[in-house]
Amino acid sequence: MYVALFILLLLALLGMLFCHFRRKKIIRKIRCMEKCRKCSLLEELAAPFGYAWHCCCGFFSSTVDAWQKAAGYTWLYDYMAPRFQMVFDALPVYFDYRGRTWLIEFWKGQYGINTGAEIGIYHADTILTRAEYKTALFEAAGEEEMLPCSLELYLKNDSSVRLSEKHWWLTAFLPGIFSRPSDLCLKAGICFYDPEMLRAFRKGLCQAGYPAEQIAVQNLCLSFTFHRPMPEHYGPLTRFHRRLSQWLNRIYCRLFVWITRPFVCTEDRILFLYYYLPPCFRKLMRLRRFHRHCHKKNGCHRPKCCRRCRPKQLRSCDSCQDRDSRRELDSCQGCGPSGKLDPCQRCSPSRESDSWQECGPSGGPDSCQGCGPSGKPDSCHGCGPSGEHGEEE
Repeated sequence: MYVALFILLLLALLGMLFCHFRRKKIIRKIRCMEKCRKCSLLEELAAPFGYAWHCCCGFFSSTVDAWQKAAGYTWLYDYMAPRFQMVFDALPVYFDYRGRTWLIEFWKGQYGINTGAEIGIYHADTILTRAEYKTALFEAAGEEEMLPCSLELYLKNDSSVRLSEKHWWLTAFLPGIFSRPSDLCLKAGICFYDPEMLRAFRKGLCQAGYPAEQIAVQNLCLSFTFHRPMPEHYGPLTRFHRRLSQWLNRIYCRLFVWITRPFVCTEDRILFLYYYLPPCFRKLMRLRRFHRHCHKKNGCHRPKCCRRCRPKQLRSCDSCQDRDSRRELDSCQGCGPSGKLDPCQRCSPSRESDSWQECGPSGGPDSCQGCGPSGKPDSCHGCGPSGEHGEEE
């Protein structure tokens, strides 16, 4: 009896020592990385999940060719979302245009440990009646049907994130921040192809309950602010799932900040989670809807983001002494020959969106909530200079 107890205590002690030294090694490894290497690595890790990492401002967004496009949209997704720890306010806008019923929906809320917002553009094959809205499967807008969209999400602590791009599903997700949907304010803007489509959408927005006097129209562009959701009566079971999910999300956000406490910048926190707890990293990246089927849809059972499948050239140095020989900074996205961070590629003139709202005229962030060129945080998302999490209620 005592021998078995002694063996268990010894194994526990050895396990604690192993975790301690492993943690120290990972911390040293991340601190040895250049900022551009971190951003390039996060881009590579997020790609299989259908997302891109915006290094200059510290958030994830969906890519145009994301695998979620094949799934389309149906009302069941939003209904089941609270069961998967996604609690948000939604504003669906249905309108008829050229023989088809279109749906442009806006979301803002909490997606696991991520605070975020979305704009989705979908359409049906034919004209639908109101009774068919909740049963129809809408297809995502094709490449020629995508619309120039912009979103600006304001958090309770007055910080904000801005994004503008021609897309079918424009998103922004800020890791490690907890918010109530009612505390978020989404300013959305969409540019349409012709006045007929603009008028149809404006009519649908008014029918959804949004005040007509609060809608701004300039040429073919329409903008409005989505703060308070339209009155919606949830059933007892849905209310229970929403409260339970928010309670769990708050706990997970605090755990995320506590586990990654050696770091302050968002990219450092995410990379530390990836190396230290890979299953938790994969959980972090499942930002939207039934992501457990992600890799099955892509024809693989093991995510490309796992360490076994990751390209060897992206593996960072194990020690500071040999990092110069493995850095390969010339091929690093976002870096110049000098190894320093050049202006973000998303802000270059060759980009379709010349007035990219993330960065200033110089290509760098105006009031970026990520890190400065030195790798130190200016005002990181979800944490202040002390590394503490943002204010919560």
